[in-house]
Amino acid sequence: MSLGLERDIIDGEAYQRNVARFRAAGITLPRIGDLADPVSRLSEQAASLAGVDPDAPEVGNLFRVHWHNDGERRRLTPVPAHLVLEPELTGVAARIIVVLGDRFPMIRAHKVLAAYGCLVPRLLSGKFDADRHRAVWPSTGNYCRGGVAISRILGCRSVAVLPEGMSAERFRWLEQWTTDPADIVRTPGTESNVKEIYDACHELERDPANVILNQFAEFGNYIIHRAVTGPALARVFEAVNADGKLRARAFVSASGSAGTLAAGDHLKEVLGTDICVVEAEECPTLLYNGYGEHNIQGIGDKHVPLIHNVMNTDFVIGVSDHATDSLNLLFNTTVGRAHLGRRIHMDQQGMASLGDLGLSSIANVLGAIKYAKYMGLGSQDAILTVATDGAELYETELGLAEKRLYDGRFDELKAAEVFGRYLLGAATDHMIELDTRDRGRIFNLGYYTWVEQQGISLADFDARRHQAYWDGLMDLVVVWDEMIDAFNRS
Repeated sequence: MSLGLERDIIDGEAYQRNVARFRAAGITLPRIGDLADPVSRLSEQAASLAGVDPDAPEVGNLFRVHWHNDGERRRLTPVPAHLVLEPELTGVAARIIVVLGDRFPMIRAHKVLAAYGCLVPRLLSGKFDADRHRAVWPSTGNYCRGGVAISRILGCRSVAVLPEGMSAERFRWLEQWTTDPADIVRTPGTESNVKEIYDACHELERDPANVILNQFAEFGNYIIHRAVTGPALARVFEAVNADGKLRARAFVSASGSAGTLAAGDHLKEVLGTDICVVEAEECPTLLYNGYGEHNIQGIGDKHVPLIHNVMNTDFVIGVSDHATDSLNLLFNTTVGRAHLGRRIHMDQQGMASLGDLGLSSIANVLGAIKYAKYMGLGSQDAILTVATDGAELYETELGLAEKRLYDGRFDELKAAEVFGRYLLGAATDHMIELDTRDRGRIFNLGYYTWVEQQGISLADFDARRHQAYWDGLMDLVVVWDEMIDAFNRS
């Protein structure tokens, strides 16, 4: 398995074909450094893109693959879009700061950034030949959409691999963006069935034209989130902390592919935050070496991602999909919002902003609440987290959850129960504050997936125990940006 860490041109002929294809299509690639600081480095480019549809497969949207898009996703904003959740909603005094991923172009989710970070280094090295290779994007939903979007802009063939039980909205998007129904591979199961995704990829890999870009093992995913998402979150904290009185205590993110967790490595380095991993109580892999199935879409589990820096993780926090499905109803139905208006006097703007929170985003908020309660945080403490996508991807899930959990009737009484139970009543159960032994246990659990099943060498696997390994990966940002410059000039 390739780790996606190439520093040089591996296949010169494929590289030249990629250059020729991009020149003919008028494609210029943004540097990772540009995406990390677009306000300083892309302001002129952004002004020229104001007329480009953010939801179209336009080349200019490559320069919007960052956190600094405004509400219309057409212009830059100095501070990434975010919510600061009120204590009346969360039940804790700590400031919970949620940075919004639905401002990204094309897929309205931040996984398009991960897809860019995984595919572009392969193009720059010639290991991916746009003339003859097909990019295969194994995913539990948003990453494959991001991969299809980036591939289409760059003129590369691609295929999305995802569980058949994911939300209908994801499949509708894929059907619009792919040209062949065969480019959407539906695997058995739902969110937790990651091995079935891998099995499908092994079959696809038998064709040498297919290149698997596995987000759980592609270090470009880790690198671009630490380089781009980390500074964006730090910038949001600086803006919220205008008077300098807040202390950033933690970064909270669902495990997923562990790419977003890389932002925590940056925040721990610059702000001293803890790093908290959220997972489903129904599939408690990191908590209890457990298994199961759940509906917190976007956090594939039953394994430890290769790109998860386990030895730098401080907490594992379990959240139930009953809570996330119920809060989706509270936040995004007329009955639920009416209750919030009466109960905590939330205004229309505040209610509308809840639509920026998809299922895994709600899980992240609940993880932050549980951490705040466990640590006894006060009003001068802040917790940073991300809304990886918005509620628009889960509209069909509202009816399914109402039928499954509330016998088809989510009324005022049920709304009150959900608010009291899952927000004000959130408990500190199913949490582990990790010590060295716990980190080692979780790290070792990854051996069975990556060495025994997926063919990673033991040396490559064990190298990841040390923080110096992860810090050293960031040298590639400069290397890849120099390769992008050379590619753009060719």
